[in-house]
Parts: sequence; structure tokens; C-alpha cells
Amino acid sequence: MSLFTRANGIASRASSAADPSADYQSKAQTQPNQSLANFKGRSDSASSRFHIAVTDKSRSVPSTSVPTSTPPTPTPTPNRLITWLLTLLVAAFGGLLRFVRLGDPREIVFDETYYVKDAWTALLTGEPRDWPKTTVIDGIKQPIDTAFAAGHVGGWLDTAEYVVHPPVGKWLIALGLKLFGGATNIFAWRVSVAVAGTVAIILMIRVALRLFRNVPIALIAGLLLSLDGVGIVMSRTGLLDNFIMVFALGAFSLLLIHRDWAREKLHKQYVLDSRSRSTTWIPNTSRHGKPFVLNARGPFIALSWWRVGAAILLGLATGVKWSGIYLFAAFAVISVAWDAWERHQVGYRGWLGTGLVKDALPSAAYMVPLWAGTYLAGWLGWFIHRDSYMRDWAAANPGEGVTWLPSVLQSFVQYHAQMWQFHTTLDAPHPYKANPLTWPLQIRPTSFYWTKLHGHPGLCSLSPDSQCVSAVTSLGNSLIWWLGSLCVIVGIVVAVRRRGDWKIWAVLVGFLGGWLPWAQYLHRTTFTFYSIVILPWIVLAICYVADWYRQRVSVRVWRLTVGIVLGLIALVSLFFYPIWTAMPVPYEFWLSHMWLRSWI
Repeated sequence: MSLFTRANGIASRASSAADPSADYQSKAQTQPNQSLANFKGRSDSASSRFHIAVTDKSRSVPSTSVPTSTPPTPTPTPNRLITWLLTLLVAAFGGLLRFVRLGDPREIVFDETYYVKDAWTALLTGEPRDWPKTTVIDGIKQPIDTAFAAGHVGGWLDTAEYVVHPPVGKWLIALGLKLFGGATNIFAWRVSVAVAGTVAIILMIRVALRLFRNVPIALIAGLLLSLDGVGIVMSRTGLLDNFIMVFALGAFSLLLIHRDWAREKLHKQYVLDSRSRSTTWIPNTSRHGKPFVLNARGPFIALSWWRVGAAILLGLATGVKWSGIYLFAAFAVISVAWDAWERHQVGYRGWLGTGLVKDALPSAAYMVPLWAGTYLAGWLGWFIHRDSYMRDWAAANPGEGVTWLPSVLQSFVQYHAQMWQFHTTLDAPHPYKANPLTWPLQIRPTSFYWTKLHGHPGLCSLSPDSQCVSAVTSLGNSLIWWLGSLCVIVGIVVAVRRRGDWKIWAVLVGFLGGWLPWAQYLHRTTFTFYSIVILPWIVLAICYVADWYRQRVSVRVWRLTVGIVLGLIALVSLFFYPIWTAMPVPYEFWLSHMWLRSWI
């Protein structure tokens, strides 16, 4: 509790570090009659403090003194330093949960059989290669996965592997293999996803800080992400989905920064336009007895480096798995909607049409090419190597496909058509297949690994008469997911009733963009661990409700509630950590974690 007590004391001052416009806002608020924070329908109080409606005396409207200088950029302060130190402290805690014993189990886990071996052959040959089912080691025939985990990492075939996901994720795994000794080091198989999971904690805290302007809430967000089972398991297993999550969260963070930048630019320009003799007001529009809507459309805010970076990160997310497409669409739409809505809130006319012409179309004109170009760049190895899978399809099938394209692009398009066919028709039975509609409740988690062990190592020594087992189960912390799902429902109600509350729309767009598109594939084979992509927005939904609660109760009640909830969540994570990380445990201990039959 002492950490949150200290953090609560610096929350308001640290908020200015998270918001580049905070210093200017506070100065504007001190001017008489300039704060319009309480007008009906306004949910962004920081933005409303910016609003200053002034005119020239020649138009018979009382003039108001306004700041005309450019708002200074806040310099780093000890409080800002403290928020970063707290951020890194929480990330270090989450990193320990991810990195300790990262090389266990010392076997290929679940789909590591595809992604780790693909990454290894891509690193050595430039493209993923096929592997035989078995190999012979010292005269003994063994499954290829067993031999690979034992350090026999050669023996791939000359033919290219048919991979059904874009290459970026495999190249990130390959980077870990390159930096940490190759495929003979099992730690190297998983180090890239562990780094991604730890970076996600830092991003989570900074996103929550920018959304809620409250340090304790931001730290709670980081702790929840650190403690969740899906987050831990996916950061300890060499799969792809953790990369989608961190790229999406990074892009979301940049778009939040763009929103603050655009809001500041709009408000500053509104002040200048209000003072201009040539500016006129739209009749019958007023706020607090003063003219409000300017007969002007406002500055150009569609282009920023923050949006450029977001488009690139979302291109990388799509280059890991195609589900990144939906996140790109969702985030691009909400970002443009923020710009248009802020024009309306500031007081510019024709905000909807202007939002389309000055915000949406220019943003699409550069964001879509950047996103697509980044995605294509991930396929560079496929284009370079003539023996890549289906690289010469056009030459082998003249007159077929999209014939007006160059042959290499014909092959590329046909390969993508084949991938699309695979993803939309995959219905092979699997014991851990899970309906996407059940993911938020973690009804059917994925068992990545389960084996009986000889002897009684680790915790098994506490029960020498029991069978010793080891498991990796991609099961979220139930309190986080169940509470988060409830908070999402609350958020939907709030979004309908308070349409101007941009924060809840930010939360819902991330959640729905990562989850709802799967509803069109209820027939296909999917798994609950895909829900790692929506985990940050489950956490933000909890934080949204927590922030609402914080503002309505006393500090004492708030701290007590936070302590109890976080304590229970931490106890659940402590209890489940052994079956998230392949620790040797007695069979009865493992079985005691199967609260629902569907978890077995």
C-alpha cells in the first residue's frame, strides 16, 4: 500500500508529464471566466479548460485576456522521474515472472513446433524449411521435436515450408535465437516473446496514465498485466500472438499521444481565430452566454509522426498475423473520430464534414500505404529467395491467377489466396478448440504442455506418494478476466448513455477490434490463447471502472478496496503460477486448479 500512497500523492503533478499540454491548461484555467469545464455534455475536463471563447470588441462581445505565446514543453521533473521509476519497477516485477526458468520446460511446447523451427531455418537459410517427422540419432529413431529439444537442430529438408502466417513474428523469434546462442539454447527460443511481454507492461502503464491521468490507476494496470496467466504463459512460450499484442498496444499509445497533440493544436488555433477581426461567429450558438461556434474549420491535424508510427506498428502487427488488419481499421477509425469530435467540442463549424475531408481522407492517404508497405516489407525474404514456398507459382501455372500482374506478384497473390482459404476453412477437431465468444470468460483454456515426471522434484517432494506432473496451461487469472468482462459490459452501457466519454470508447474499440471479428469464424478451430490480444483492454476496462469508483469514495475506502482486490488477484496468480510455468507439482495439486471441468 505504501507504493500506492506515495503514487497517489504525486498523481496530479505527474499527470502534467504525461500530457504535454498540462502546463498550458493550468495557466489557462487561472484566467477569469475562461474555464468552461462544467458545460453540459463535456467529458474531457482537461480539454474544456483549454477552451477560451473571445472576440474583438468591434463585434460587441466582451473580450478576454488570453495567452498568446506558444505553450512551453514541460521539462523533466523529479515527479516525472518517479513515475518512470515506478513504471520500471512494476515492469521489472512482471519481467521476473516471465524470465525466471524461461528455459523450462526443456521441450517443444504446443505450436513452438512450427514457429521456433521456422525461425531457426529462416535465420540460417533465409526462408522457413520443411522438417521430417522423425530423425535418427545414434542409431535410434526419434521424433524430430524430441531431437530438436535435445540439441540436434539440423536435419531440415531442402523444400520450403508452407507457412500460414506472415513472417514478422518468426523473424522476431529468430532475432532471439541469433542473440542468445541459437536453437540449442531453449532460453533463446522464448526470449523474444518474454521481452515483448515485459515491454507491454511498460506500455500498459503509460497508456493508462495518459487515459486516466492518475499514477495509482496506471500502476494498477501494469500490475494486472504482470499478474495475468495468459500474459505470463504467452510471454514464456515461443508463439506469435504476444507480438500482435505489444505492437497493437504500442500503436494505441501513439494514437493517444496524437490525440493530445491534435487537441492542443485545435485549442490554440481557436484562441487565435477568436481574436481575429476577420472571424465571424455562427448565429444562435453560445456557451455560458458567449458566442461559441466559429465560422471556420480549424487547423490541419491529420498528419503527425505519432500517427505515422502507429501505422507502421499496426503494419508489423498484421505482419505477424492477419488479425492485425482489424486492429488497424478499428484504431484508424477511432483516431479520426477523436479529431473530428474535438473540432466539435472546441467550437469549429461543420466538424463532421471537416472531419471527413481534413482528417479522415488525408489520414487514410498516408496511413494505409504505410501500413501496407510495412506489411509487404516483412515478406522481403520471400521475394528475395527464388525457392520460397510458391515463389515460382506463376511460372508453373501460366495464364492462371491475376495475369496482369508481374509474375512474382501473381505468385504472391496466389499464396495469400491459399493462406486465406486455410484460415477461413480450418475446422479440424482439436481437444482444446474454444468458441471465440467464450474467450473473455476463459471457459476453455489451452493446455500447452502436460507430462508425468519421474521422481519427486520441486514441490512434488511435499507429497512423495503422489504422481509428479508438470503443466503449462494458458489460463488467465480468473478474477482479472471475469471482473474485466463485467467492466466491459458496464463500459458498453456507459458508452451508450454518455456518448461524449472518449475514454470508454478508447477502451471498447481496442477490446472489440481484437475480439469481435472472430465472431465471423465460429465454425473454425480457434483457441483461447488468442485472447492475449485483448488482454490490455480487459485491464483498461477494469481501470476505467476503478477510476470512476475512485472519484466517488473517500481515499480510505479507495485504498482499502484496491488493497483487497489486488491482494486477491495476487493470491490467485501465486496459486496458479506453478501450472503456468511447468513447475513440478503433485497431481492432486494440479487437479485442485481445475475449478471448471472445461479447464481440464
